[in-house]
Amino acid sequence: MARNIVISGGGTGIGLAAARVFAGDGDRVLLLGRRREVLEKAGVPGAEVYAADLADPEQVRAVARFVAEEFGTVDVLVHSAGGNAAFAPDAEAGDPLDAAARVWSGNFRRNTLTAVLLTEALKDRLADPGGRVLFISSIAAFRGSGSGSYAASKAALHPYAHDLARQLGPRGVTVNVVAPGYIEDTDFFGGPVAEARREQLVAETSTGRAGTPGDVAATLHWLASPAAGHVTSQIVQVNGGAERGH
Repeated sequence: MARNIVISGGGTGIGLAAARVFAGDGDRVLLLGRRREVLEKAGVPGAEVYAADLADPEQVRAVARFVAEEFGTVDVLVHSAGGNAAFAPDAEAGDPLDAAARVWSGNFRRNTLTAVLLTEALKDRLADPGGRVLFISSIAAFRGSGSGSYAASKAALHPYAHDLARQLGPRGVTVNVVAPGYIEDTDFFGGPVAEARREQLVAETSTGRAGTPGDVAATLHWLASPAAGHVTSQIVQVNGGAERGH
C-alpha cells in the first residue's frame, strides 16, 4: 500500500536520494525546499513539490495546510533540509561578533529550526500507528566542526528527537536520527573538496571509501519500514566507522 512521504531538502543530495528510493516503492512523495526550480529539476517520478522557507512559521503553516488538503496523513517525515552557514561567501565578513552571530543564527535556522517547525506543524498528521519521523544529523554532532555552530545545530536535534519519541511513542510513531559522516555528491561543501582533505576524510573510515547519498537513503528507508517498528529514539551513524557508535 502506497504511503505519503514528506521530505524537506528533497531536491538535492541525501534528500533527493531518499525521495527516489521511496518513489521507487510507489509511495507518494512531497518534496519541500526553498527553491522550486531545484525541486522540479530533481525529476523524482510522480513527486509533488512545494517551495517554502521552513524557518519561517507562516510559510510552514502554509505547508501544513497544503499537506492537509492534498495528502491528509503523513506516513514518513524526513528532515534533510540544512547546510552550513559557515560556508557562505560572506560568513566571515565584517565585525567578528557580527559574523559569529550571522553564522550561529544561520546554522540553527537551517538545521534545527526548520526541522522543529515542520515537525510541530505536521506531527498531528502522522499515521497513527505506523508514523515515522527521521532527522538528518551529522558526524560533527559527535566531534565538532570548524566553527562549532554547525555541530551544535545538528547536536540539538538529538534531545529533541528523544523527547519527541517519548511523546509520540504511545501513538505507535517512531522517531530516529541518522548521522552521516563524509558524503560525496552533495552540495554541502558548496563546491569540490580539496583532494588532500578528501583523502583525509576517507582515511578516517574503516571501509576505505566515502559515503554516498544512497548509503544514507537506504538507512532512512529501513528505519521507515515495518521491520524497524521497535526502533525509536536512536542515533544511527552512517560513516564507515569514522566515528564509533555511542
